[in-house]
Amino acid sequence: MSKKINLFANLKSDFASGLVVFLVALPLCLGIAMASGAPLFSGIISGIIGGLVVGYLSQSHISVSGPAAGLTAIILTAITDFGAFDIFLTAVFIAGLIQLALGFIKAGSISNYFPTNVIEGMLAGIGVIIILKQIPHAFGYDADFEGDQSFIQNNGDNSFSSLFEVFNHIQLGAVVITVVSLVILISWDKFSFLKKLKLIPGALIAVTSGIILNEVFIATGSSLAISANHLVSLPVPTSFDEFKAIIVTPNFAGITNPKVWVTGLTIAIVASIETLLCIEAADRMDVQKRYTNTNVELKAQGIGNMISSLLGGLPMTSVVVRSSANNNAGAKSKMSTIIHGVLLLLSVLIVPVLLNKIPLATLATILILVGYKLAKPATIKHFWEKGKYQFIPFIATLVAVVATDLLKGVMLGMVISIIFILRGNLKRAYSFKKEEYVDGDVIHIDLAQEVSFLNKAAIKSTLNNIPENSNVIINASDTVYIAHDILDLIEEFKEIRGKEENIKVKLKGFKDAYDLENSTNATNHVTLEHEYDVAKRQLIKKQSIQNTFQED
Repeated sequence: MSKKINLFANLKSDFASGLVVFLVALPLCLGIAMASGAPLFSGIISGIIGGLVVGYLSQSHISVSGPAAGLTAIILTAITDFGAFDIFLTAVFIAGLIQLALGFIKAGSISNYFPTNVIEGMLAGIGVIIILKQIPHAFGYDADFEGDQSFIQNNGDNSFSSLFEVFNHIQLGAVVITVVSLVILISWDKFSFLKKLKLIPGALIAVTSGIILNEVFIATGSSLAISANHLVSLPVPTSFDEFKAIIVTPNFAGITNPKVWVTGLTIAIVASIETLLCIEAADRMDVQKRYTNTNVELKAQGIGNMISSLLGGLPMTSVVVRSSANNNAGAKSKMSTIIHGVLLLLSVLIVPVLLNKIPLATLATILILVGYKLAKPATIKHFWEKGKYQFIPFIATLVAVVATDLLKGVMLGMVISIIFILRGNLKRAYSFKKEEYVDGDVIHIDLAQEVSFLNKAAIKSTLNNIPENSNVIINASDTVYIAHDILDLIEEFKEIRGKEENIKVKLKGFKDAYDLENSTNATNHVTLEHEYDVAKRQLIKKQSIQNTFQED
C-alpha cells in the first residue's frame, strides 16, 4: 500500500515530466539502435523495459534508463563479429546476470568515491555535447544520428566541423520550427500567466506546434515543408505477423562461445560504471537531495538487461540526458520514468504514424535547452570561485568528456583529483612551527592523524633541513596511523643524526604500538623572550623599590 502512495502521490507533475522524457527518449532510442547496427525496434524495446522494469525496481526518483550512446561501439563491433543479432542478445543476457551479481556483492558502493567536481564536470561536458550535436538538427542538417555523443562522427565530421557544415545544409522550414519551439519553451518558464497551464508541459506544446506548422507547409505546397528524412522515423508494422517479427529472442547456443562471455563482461562493466556515474549525477540534480541505493540500482539494471535481451532489446544504462530532462520537467518520483515507458509502449502499438510527423528540429530545441541547463555558465563560475583544486578537475573532466567520451573524461578527472589529494596529503602530513626562546629555538613538528609512506619524502626533507644544535619536539598525540617507514625515519633522526649534530629530539604522544619511546620530559620549560623581558623589568622595579626603602 505504501508503494502505491509513493508512486501516485505526485501523478500530475510526474505525468507531465514523463511525457517530456518520452518525447526526448523516442528519437534517442531509434538513433542509438541505428548507430549500433541493430534493428530499430531494439532501441524502443530497451527504452520500454528501462521505463517499466528498471523504473519500478530502482530506488532512484529521477533517473531514467534506456539504450546508451556509450555502448554503441561495443554493440556494433559485437553484432559484426557474431554475424547474428540473436547471438549478441545472449551476451546482453550474460551482462545482466553479471550486473545482478555485482549488486549482491555491493559493488555499487564505489559510487561514493566519485568527487562532486568530477560529477559536475561530467554533467557540464554532456551538456556541451548535447548543444553541439543538436544545433545541426535544429537547422535541418541531420547527417549525424540522434543520441550520438562521440566527438568523431560516423560521417567523418566532428562535433565542431559539423557546425560549419550546417551552413551548406540550412533548411528554412526547420529554422522556422526551431525558432517557434524555442519561443514556446522559454515563454513557458518565464511568463507567470502560463503557470496555470503548468500541467501541460511546454515541450508538448512545442512538438504539437512543430507538427501543425509542417503540415501547413506541406498542405500549401510551401518550400518550407520538411521532408520525411528530417522527421522522426518509427517503423510502422502493417500486420500482426510483422509486429511479432519485431520480438527477437537470444540464441543461447552462443553461450559456449568465449567471445560472447567477453562481450557480456565488457557490457556489464561499462554499463555499470556509466549507471553509477549517472545515478550519482541524478542524485546531485534532485532538488530534494534524496539518495539512491546504488546496489539496488545495479540489481535493477541487471534484471532490466536480462528481460530486454529476452525480448530483442539493446543493453541499457541510466542515462544523463533523459534523467536531466526528467528533472527539468519537474519530476517528483520514479512514476515519471514508468510513465515514459508506458508512453513508449503505446506509441509503438497505437500512434506510430502520428509520431512520424514530429520534426527533428523541435526535439533538437528541447534537447538544446536541456544541455544549457547542464552546462550553465553559473556552474563554471561556481567552481572557478572555489579555487584551482576544485576547478581544474572540473574543467578537465568537462573538456575530456566533450573530446573523448564519458568514461575517459571521468577517468581523467579522477586522476587529477587523486593527484591533488596526494599533494594535499603531503602538505598536511604534519605542521611545522618554530618558536624563538632566549636559551635556544624550539622546533615543533606535530604529526597529522594519518601519516603514510607517501609523506616520507616531505618529512625526510624537513628533518634534513633542521640545523645543528636545535631543540626538536615531535608530537604524535593526534595520530591514529603512522607508516613504519616514517617511524624508522624518526628513530634514525633521533638516535643517529641527533647525537652526531647535537640535536635534542623529544618524542611526545607516540603509542606503544609504534615502538618508539616517548621522552620523559617532552614539554618545553625555557622562557620566551617576551616573558623573560617582563620578568627582568619586574625584578628591576622590585630592586628599585627595595633600594628606596633602604635609603629612607
